[in-house]
Amino acid sequence: MTQHQFRPRIRQSLANPTLQAALDANTRRRLAGRQAAFESLPDHAERRQRARRIKADLVTHLDEYLAQFIEQVTANGIIVHHAVDANQAVQVILDICHSARAAPVTPLLVAKSKSMVSEEIELNHALEANSIRVVETDLGEYIVQLRGERPSHIITPAVHLRRDDVGRLFTEKLGIPYTEDIPTLTNTARRVLRDVFLSADVGFSGVNFGVVETGTLCVVTNEGNGRMVTTLPPVHIALMGMERLVPSLDDLALFLSLLPRSATGQKLSVYTSLIHSPLPGQTRHLVILDNGRSALRQSELAEALYCIRCGACLNACPVFRELGGHAYGSIYPGPIGSVISSSLVDPQFAYLSQASSLCGACKEVCPVDIDLPGLLLRIRAGEEPRRSKARAGETKKHKRKEGVGIPGTGKLGLKAFRFAALTPGLFAVGQRLLGLGARLVSPRHGWIRLPAMTGWGYSKDFPLPALRPFRARFNRTGRKDSQVLRGAEKPEAALEKEAPLSPQMDNVEQFTAELAALGGETIRCRADELSKRVAAFLGARGVERVLVDATGAWVLKGTGFKTVSEPDPSVQYGLTGSVAGVAETGSLLVVGSEPQALKASLLPEVHLAILKQSALYASLPQILALPEFSQAPAAAIITGPSRTADIEMTLTIGVHGPGELIVFLVDEM
Repeated sequence: MTQHQFRPRIRQSLANPTLQAALDANTRRRLAGRQAAFESLPDHAERRQRARRIKADLVTHLDEYLAQFIEQVTANGIIVHHAVDANQAVQVILDICHSARAAPVTPLLVAKSKSMVSEEIELNHALEANSIRVVETDLGEYIVQLRGERPSHIITPAVHLRRDDVGRLFTEKLGIPYTEDIPTLTNTARRVLRDVFLSADVGFSGVNFGVVETGTLCVVTNEGNGRMVTTLPPVHIALMGMERLVPSLDDLALFLSLLPRSATGQKLSVYTSLIHSPLPGQTRHLVILDNGRSALRQSELAEALYCIRCGACLNACPVFRELGGHAYGSIYPGPIGSVISSSLVDPQFAYLSQASSLCGACKEVCPVDIDLPGLLLRIRAGEEPRRSKARAGETKKHKRKEGVGIPGTGKLGLKAFRFAALTPGLFAVGQRLLGLGARLVSPRHGWIRLPAMTGWGYSKDFPLPALRPFRARFNRTGRKDSQVLRGAEKPEAALEKEAPLSPQMDNVEQFTAELAALGGETIRCRADELSKRVAAFLGARGVERVLVDATGAWVLKGTGFKTVSEPDPSVQYGLTGSVAGVAETGSLLVVGSEPQALKASLLPEVHLAILKQSALYASLPQILALPEFSQAPAAAIITGPSRTADIEMTLTIGVHGPGELIVFLVDEM
């Protein structure tokens, strides 16, 4: 999309009542959820700054960190590929897919988890052009793929649609009777995509974080599709932007405390997949993509590489909240998209820097404190994202293009404003004249109403300014005491000190409460009665067959229930052991030392888990330090039943993973 097409797209978005209603619902729920989630993290301001420092150091020393990461990943048995640009990345992935093909005439099926980087390189189009069937498995991504669209939001791809849109789509594409019932629509997608997961030749995912010290790939999802595509197919391909690293597992725990709270308002996403090496019989590939990131790192816009793709800046931005993602034209919308699109997608997108009010809301909600308004101003001033520091001194020989996307009259007006703003007396006079002039002439409220001359006046108008400027009113009422102002410089720190602490709970009590809040259930029992309690539970529900791992098989031995160790779509219950639990989030750690544990905790509709009380830990960093975790080829941190809110921001339990989670908490005394 060109700059000249941008304004018509803006008007189209503003005039679309369905889009406006959908964006309003997304904004309300996302912002409220984020605020509530961070209230449970008293030191969130400190964590935010720690995360910023970590990312700053990582981007500064990216070459060294990347070399260490690649060395560790390779030692773990994962095949690493480098891609300088989008074309090379696509070719690498095509070569892997062709080598995975069972026979030259066999159609290849790729089950794909959500990945913004794959959208960046237009991977789906390339695969389809080479007769490879690729199916998006995230519910929102699946919906927009059926519609032939791009995602309209980093986190919620189908945020622009209403339930009736999805109902008509599923009737047309999937042949079901028309319905607007969201659980029915979700269950339809689950049924269709289950066959894709079980028959896929290749699983494809992005990477949220790569851990340098261990070579671990971290994939975060809520629905369970991320776990499916990394666990079930014989070949797994992970695509990662080269900047998506964290130095250590402790740092990973920090970012996992910030990402879900910022993205979806959760303490922890339902599924955090941690991949160290291939599962038995599986091949894993990691494709590390540059595609302009090295040049961006060497420019004055390097701070944009701190982004962890939480989407919080989109939800907070007053421009995105009116336009939605498709109006931007780039795969990366919103404030962060307006910064990175010109360097990672197409240089033409520099004009997107004008799609901002510079109000600072995006910086305020950013979990790593990226100065997005400052970066947008740099692009507006003509900063070229692909310019390296080595060329920074050439500005005298090479005249820089200033004011990207600003017409000549606009540039003249900005220069006049700058001159007036630097002269206090002239600025005060200008304020008075502007106030009187605005009351005289305004598209909607003025004494003389003239037609709107700008895109702003198409649907909105500035509020009428006060007759007396703020400076005059402030001086009249008197200045605030300077000591009071100084004491209010850090309100967050003051609130943290004054906020009363909640009563301390032991791990068992807190775990039980957190899991219940997520929709899970805890059944406490003694070790000597575990088998009887599990058998009684299954018997009461009329269960005959159970998908199990080694722990599940041991618990059900001699009870009369038939145990299954390989995936079977007809088996509705899974029983597994859990290595550990996290009290503060109500999470379970399931390791893939035997792949059955990962499958039995994911495929059935109901997951029963065995957890010892002695294996409960207070916080996430403690379980990431366990040897059982570091020695397993893969692990999953499970936080409640599978869920989605991809249709009208309506929470629906049970998508690709289990809709029920019952934990038998065992007291060994």
